[in-house]
Amino acid sequence: MPPRQPPHGAANAPVRKALIPAAGRGTRFLPLTKSVPKELAPLVTTPALEYVVAEAAGHGVTDVLLVVSQGKAAVGEYFQRNLELEAVLEAKGDLAGLAAIRRAPSLATIHEVEQLTPRGLGDAVAHGEDFAAGEPIAVLLPDDLIDDRDHLLSAMIDVFAEHGGIVLGLIDVAREEISKYGCVSLVEGSDASGDVVAIADLVEKPPADTAPSTLAIIGRYILPPRIFEVLRATQPGSGGEVQLTDAMRTLAHEGVPVHGVVFRGRRYDTGDRLEYVKAVVQLAQRHPGIGEEFTAWLREYVSGS
Repeated sequence: MPPRQPPHGAANAPVRKALIPAAGRGTRFLPLTKSVPKELAPLVTTPALEYVVAEAAGHGVTDVLLVVSQGKAAVGEYFQRNLELEAVLEAKGDLAGLAAIRRAPSLATIHEVEQLTPRGLGDAVAHGEDFAAGEPIAVLLPDDLIDDRDHLLSAMIDVFAEHGGIVLGLIDVAREEISKYGCVSLVEGSDASGDVVAIADLVEKPPADTAPSTLAIIGRYILPPRIFEVLRATQPGSGGEVQLTDAMRTLAHEGVPVHGVVFRGRRYDTGDRLEYVKAVVQLAQRHPGIGEEFTAWLREYVSGS
């Protein structure tokens, strides 16, 4: 492997843009997703997608690109103002409701692009080339929800500012779970127990007994502008999908620095039905309108069971 290239030029530009893939069919959530995009399924009263956009906006992102598919116009519409509803709420004096529906449109400037054929995460990211316009880009998967009391993205942006290249969000999982994830191999001498690790290679869903580590890639990435050039040349892999992991590996093997931030905070996998329900329960306990009553009921219900 060639020596690591030092960060230079635009690689250390501020991370002001984010891409969120939202083109999936959400078949695990049928029948709801027959007509409602999975990204708009509510966590009590707020869709997971709004939480993810708010996370990006809270860490300096000003523009967000939603990669959507046909039939998912509601995803972009959610981030537009509804002046008629605002007028109704204003006339009623419902200031809390008014603030709630104005929040999403105020978070960031929202852009949309349609992914005509679902060809994998790499292809979804490739749709952001014109949007990125030569700048680095954060990619946030809407199924991965980071608790707003924890701050993964800000740590990743700090690492990117120092090193450039690629920065990945990681979690340490049990070895028997690693085959469900993309996995990283560390640069020799990098401390696997540290908060920031230097990465030599990436492996997609390795068998547990041969995995190079138990550090799994989750849905947070910061990518340099060169990722788009590499994605254009990346051939589809299994299932005919363009794998983002393959493009990142290419850059790593060319000497582009790759670092991971190991996240040890609270995270919700809202793409899994059981984990989604768990997230609803946990966020309901913190909800300012119903949290106290819900928690009291939950304790009573669990003790009664």
